[in-house]
Amino acid sequence: MSDALAEHPVPSAEHPDQSSLPESATAPAEVPPPYPEPHSAGAVVKGRIKVADEVVEKVAALAALEVSGVADMGGDLARAFESVRDRIGIGSRRGNQGVSAQIQDRQVAVSVTIVVEYGHVVMEVASEVKTNVARSVSRMLGLRVMEVNVTVDDVRLPGEGRPSPPEPADDDEPSY
Repeated sequence: MSDALAEHPVPSAEHPDQSSLPESATAPAEVPPPYPEPHSAGAVVKGRIKVADEVVEKVAALAALEVSGVADMGGDLARAFESVRDRIGIGSRRGNQGVSAQIQDRQVAVSVTIVVEYGHVVMEVASEVKTNVARSVSRMLGLRVMEVNVTVDDVRLPGEGRPSPPEPADDDEPSY
């Protein structure tokens, strides 16, 4: 059957007079492949996609840390706990520290707690954090951001870096 179609071209809507053209000037009609075509971008495929709250929290935390003037994430208690974890060497820094998210029906509400570097205008940094978090969560996860609440918990003073783990003391005498 495909040979018959190739030998006898079908006139197209673009060229209604195509039947009067010589046979060599007309293109053979396309024959559909024996296998199904892949779904186009507009096709709907059944199934669910669930995004965990932790994913939103990590994306929001990274978006907040991108903003100039954000020194750290989390409240006093969370940062103190993280400092203890660093000192005793258990685990690494949580990627979602200082962020909580609640997802409901493809809509999300995000709360962010930040520490601002001294010298930056607190309200400008907080406003930029709110905008960047909403933009990043919406773009990366496809969720509608209903609200972003920003709490400024502290100001990082100059010379007051992130607490680092204590270094071992250099003693002249070896300890046994």
